[in-house]
Amino acid sequence: MIERTLWYVADPMCSWCWGFSPVIEAIRREYGAHLKMELLLGGLRPGTKDAIPSTQREEILHHWRAVHRMTGQPFRFEGAMPAGFIYDTEPASRGVVAASIINSDAIFPFFKAVQSAFYVEQRDVTTAVVLTRLASDAGLDARQFSQVFESDTAKSQTLGHFQKARQWDVHGFPVVIMQDATGYSVLTAGYRPFEELRLKLDEWLKDSITIFDRH
Repeated sequence: MIERTLWYVADPMCSWCWGFSPVIEAIRREYGAHLKMELLLGGLRPGTKDAIPSTQREEILHHWRAVHRMTGQPFRFEGAMPAGFIYDTEPASRGVVAASIINSDAIFPFFKAVQSAFYVEQRDVTTAVVLTRLASDAGLDARQFSQVFESDTAKSQTLGHFQKARQWDVHGFPVVIMQDATGYSVLTAGYRPFEELRLKLDEWLKDSITIFDRH
């Protein structure tokens, strides 16, 4: 049987990806036995150097509120992105990559931990200190995480994630891509509820699920 892979292209500091978090978790729970799942860090705003202007902050908060209304995901709006905040998503993405280098099984849980820390707890996930604390809370060795996070390997792999997303012409998130022997096809570009995606996944996987169910 040909292995099928579901690619989740997302960024830990993308609000619609946070809104999509329960959906991707449901997909992992229900379909994890039938396919391989990979997380690709898309790079929302990597390398940003300047503090976010107040007008842009209000625009981003408008998107956050829309996500909250649509998905019900929790946000802490008051005091979010304070004056001087630099919305650079590379460190948070590199933190997820570093966690995956230490333990490949940690990539999805740590991605979610970074999301929650940013949107619900208002922790500055652009800093190594916060990311290291999150890694420790997730059961990873803090010293090892810090070393891997600062390594050329983690930096190179993170850039590789961003470049692959661009090669696939993915510039907005979340995106879920299905891969099988015939190539690649998009399951969703943007937020969709789980029940809607389940229909497409069942159709795509019906042959392999039938084989699994026979054993």
